[in-house]
Amino acid sequence: MFDNDGADVWVLADDRAGNVGQCLGVAEALGRPFTVKAIRYGRLARLPNLLRGASLVGLAAESRAGLVAPWPRLVIAAGRRTAPVARWLKRQCGARLVQIMDPGPGGRDEFDLIAVPSHDGKGLAGANILSVIGAPHRVTAAKLAEAAEIWRPRFSHLPRPWVGLIVGGSTKSREFTPAMARGLGERAGALAASAGGSVLITTSRRTGTEAEAALLAALPEPRLVHSWQAGGDNPYFGFLALADALVVTGDSVSMACEACAAPAPVYLFAPAELVVPKHARLHAELYARGLARPLPVGGGLENWNHAPLNAAADIAAAIREKWG
Repeated sequence: MFDNDGADVWVLADDRAGNVGQCLGVAEALGRPFTVKAIRYGRLARLPNLLRGASLVGLAAESRAGLVAPWPRLVIAAGRRTAPVARWLKRQCGARLVQIMDPGPGGRDEFDLIAVPSHDGKGLAGANILSVIGAPHRVTAAKLAEAAEIWRPRFSHLPRPWVGLIVGGSTKSREFTPAMARGLGERAGALAASAGGSVLITTSRRTGTEAEAALLAALPEPRLVHSWQAGGDNPYFGFLALADALVVTGDSVSMACEACAAPAPVYLFAPAELVVPKHARLHAELYARGLARPLPVGGGLENWNHAPLNAAADIAAAIREKWG
């Protein structure tokens, strides 16, 4: 569906992969052809949106060159830096604008739909505001079924139940320490061992060398390890599709929400030293809605389930309801 010239839905894709993934999730949930427009920034993109206004100020020349007729009827974007571009497009062609996350002050009323995660605590209200749980993503039942076919043979030598361990790491304001990693490994390992199962683990760029070493030292066999540092095929979607339980670190909104789109029970490892208040609010909402539980200290696997979490589908449904 990418780069479908002439499609009446445009996705503005800048250099923030997380934002782009959210937009693509909504576009795919709509089920219509769409075109991805690459947005690259120059020095002036650092200016506040109140100064950039509804304009292409701050865009690289190649991005400006791609924003030409035939124009879209719907534009999907995310984050503050894309907001001036979306507003400029509306003034060129009258396209409807769907913005994921608050575009910031100045021009909010020009957006036809602003999907705001409830855990952001923005307190925005209005006819064009849609509050959603968590972040939109691209995890669907069809993609999980496809991943299951690919990865099931690669896991089949390991005893079940399979506990998928999805590890993020340090953020700008919080450190994922070796001590945290060791505690996570011990608790996830105990969860699998209590049922005679295996741990399937994948780390990330943010995990860090020392924390990853501490984590792996604490994890018993049998296990399957995919280290981000080692590269190779990433089994992430395979874990989501096939794990009998998922353990996810609480440092990433996307990872938590994608895990909650999978059918398995979800346990969050979220010590106070690792999570910022915004993430803590999301976790509390997931717990309250029965979508996830805190990772227990001791104790075994529990048999419970939850409805899939899919904010992208909710946003797509709101678009259809408004405009067909």
